Amino acid sequence: MKNTNHFTLREALQEFLHTYHLDEKLLEKQVIRSWGEVMGKMVGKHTVHLAIRRKVLYVKLDSAALRNELSYAREQILNALNHAVNATAIKDVIIQ
Repeated sequence: MKNTNHFTLREALQEFLHTYHLDEKLLEKQVIRSWGEVMGKMVGKHTVHLAIRRKVLYVKLDSAALRNELSYAREQILNALNHAVNATAIKDVIIQ
């Protein structure tokens, strides 16, 4: 008997990730990985910690001046990071 269920490897992996709810975690990791590219070397150098919980990105910086400056650009940061991963991976950014 011939099996008529043909999937590409990409489709099979996407289905696997979606079934086991790993696709959101993968997007979160992509956002964290793209932080330095999106924000640049200077911001990356002053970033102490990045974490995502419940679609909120928490950014800890070691510079009060930079923290203040980035807090005004939260919406642009949010849009740039979501654009970098081509999905709505995060819904808010909290600068600490």
